[in-house]
Amino acid sequence: MNILQLDDALYKKYISPTEKQRSSSIGIEVEMPVVDLSGKAVDEAAVISAADKFRVHFGFEITCRDDNGNVNSMTHEESGDNLSFDCSYSNLELSMGKSDDLNILHKRFIKYYEYLQKLFKPLGYTLTGMGINPHYNINTNKPVPNERYRMLYHYLHSYRRYEGEIGRRFHDRPDFGTFTSASQVQLDVDHDKLIETLNVFTLLEPYKALLFANSYLPEYPEYLCARNMLWEHSMQGYNPHNIGMFTDKLHSVDELIEYIKSQSIYCTMRDGKYIDFKPVSVREYFELEKVSGEYFDGRSYKNTTFSPDTCDLDYLRTFKFEDLTFRGTIEYRSSCCQPICDVMTVAAFHTGLVNKLDQLKELLENDTVIYSHGYSPAELQDMLSKRVLPKFLNRDGLKSQLRAILDISSEGITDLYGLGIDFKKIAIRLLAVYCGFRDICPCIKQGHSFYP
Repeated sequence: MNILQLDDALYKKYISPTEKQRSSSIGIEVEMPVVDLSGKAVDEAAVISAADKFRVHFGFEITCRDDNGNVNSMTHEESGDNLSFDCSYSNLELSMGKSDDLNILHKRFIKYYEYLQKLFKPLGYTLTGMGINPHYNINTNKPVPNERYRMLYHYLHSYRRYEGEIGRRFHDRPDFGTFTSASQVQLDVDHDKLIETLNVFTLLEPYKALLFANSYLPEYPEYLCARNMLWEHSMQGYNPHNIGMFTDKLHSVDELIEYIKSQSIYCTMRDGKYIDFKPVSVREYFELEKVSGEYFDGRSYKNTTFSPDTCDLDYLRTFKFEDLTFRGTIEYRSSCCQPICDVMTVAAFHTGLVNKLDQLKELLENDTVIYSHGYSPAELQDMLSKRVLPKFLNRDGLKSQLRAILDISSEGITDLYGLGIDFKKIAIRLLAVYCGFRDICPCIKQGHSFYP
């Protein structure tokens, strides 16, 4: 594939969908830890059985089974809602089929959640709202036995081969995908707002770190949001352009295409088998004649070589905080799973702000509270993910700016839904996390009760 063909393929995959006329819609994904309240490892067979009862009760259709025949993904045909397991059977995900009304999605989510809790209660389990499973060192932390998660687990564990090769430090928890949980939202983006939206929400990330941190890991006690750090300092972050934030302001779609070409591919499929390999940038990948990788043959990993193909672009998987998808949406990925009573906060927050993008842009581009000390958005996001705030930041100024951001989001939500979403209550809760309890992460406050 020559460079012009590559540019055209990337444009068709990522940019063309934003040019289509669409109604504004929302997609929500909530990953939640399954916890055994007795302090034991979760019995995965019991969790699988509960999910199967859920499938029958709500009339979901089987969309995927693991290698042992267990259903690990199911979808409701009419609504598009999906229940699956993200990486492991102790991390349950509810993905809500897209809608233009958060109220509808919220009602369906609560209906599913309450039924699952009824199934889990006799087992002594709970489905809770934390960014890291509190029993991450007790559960088996083994991947769902299927092609995708086996490959991912194998790839993440390959980090020792590359230590010292790049300037980024690797942590020693390559199993992190099995116990970290996110709250993600996908929102349609129009072509003429694409670059502006990516730039504005990049500036917002440090403030989001203050509001949505909910992933405490004792091995890294300085972080209230350890989840993003785990992604960045793993093989997912071998190429920094695959994770985190855009380090430079984007000025055009052409610049965005160039950025995508600088991101790395690390896996593909041949003959129904996943192959993982040393990450290589998209630009360089399609200049290669042969790529060397590994695949699982059912018993062990084998070496193989293959030639790049255009279809391999389907396996370009990145984990940017603002990730442009092939659906014409931006997926906002940096927020931890929140307490279930606040489960809509992440979606409501982003939906409201997208609806008031111009106001948010003006506020952040003129910000002197955090953007007047010589630090980049990425540096500030990392600082504000930690327990102790930098001394150069004024606490009262941060509170004032957070209130301004929440007011903009609240106004955007009110314009869309009236009073259907009680965003003022959401805003109060979010501010309480920062203003009153900044030194105590929400997941720590919940303590051993694992309040959902």
